[in-house]
Amino acid sequence: MRKLPPMNAVRVFEVAARHVNFTKAAEELHVTHGAVSRQVAQLEAWLGTPLFRRSASQLALTEAGRDYFEQITAALDRIAVASMQAQQQAALTGLKVSAPPTFTMRWLIPRLSRFQRRRPDIDVRLTTSIAPINFQDQGYDLAIRSGDAPLPNCRSVPMLNETVVPVCHVDLLERPGLARPQDLARHTLISYATESYSWSEWLQGAGCANLRPASILSFEQMYFSLQATLEGLGVMLVPLFLVIDDIVAGRLAAPFDAPPVMRRRYYVSYPSVPGESRAARAFADWLVREGADTEKSLAAWERSRGWSD
Repeated sequence: MRKLPPMNAVRVFEVAARHVNFTKAAEELHVTHGAVSRQVAQLEAWLGTPLFRRSASQLALTEAGRDYFEQITAALDRIAVASMQAQQQAALTGLKVSAPPTFTMRWLIPRLSRFQRRRPDIDVRLTTSIAPINFQDQGYDLAIRSGDAPLPNCRSVPMLNETVVPVCHVDLLERPGLARPQDLARHTLISYATESYSWSEWLQGAGCANLRPASILSFEQMYFSLQATLEGLGVMLVPLFLVIDDIVAGRLAAPFDAPPVMRRRYYVSYPSVPGESRAARAFADWLVREGADTEKSLAAWERSRGWSD
């Protein structure tokens, strides 16, 4: 058990010692001169030593008073800082967000700092999943999923179009060449279980329905397929917005002149209930703006390739 002095008396003494004047201390604390004098006297009695030298014309700290003032000022400062930090922590609004793993790693996380600078009061907590959305059972406040239409029974807003394009490591453009879709017969095609657009569909659209690749490399998740593509193991069909930075940086290439194929949209969804989360609405609005910025950048890049007007 800590043996503590009367804390209100300590607080009054700190103000009085700072001003070395009971009247000014009383004004700051919004109490009477007498109340300050009584609190200081109470603390002196508890400590067993005088803290002030009093005279009719002057008030001065004793040596014990100066030492005590220095120590309690530092202690009160630490208490103030700790209290402010606790208040700030309590003021944070927690927002649990569920999004697909590769989308989270490749698109959302690189942009998240921009939202945090805008809204430091919202504590975004990310989880990854591609499971159907269930706000009640799964405990998150907002979800991002790809699909063909908005989700029913909630607020579901389109935020980003998914356009799919073949990509490969830049080295594969030379050994052997990848000038035409027919050249895929000499390469490995990389696929994954959750892809929205299969190689058979793409090859049929490219007029190569009967093409047989050198080999096929299959993965469970998009992320592993993308990592294999970055390692130069083959050619992958992937949403363009997930790899545009790698293409611009020269790590990946889109080898063919065929424009991306429009597939699904990504939707940001959150419960539509009375008193809906303002944090969820703010995050959803930000996602829609970020999605629009991404699509503008993609459109400019596609124009540079001659894929669009």
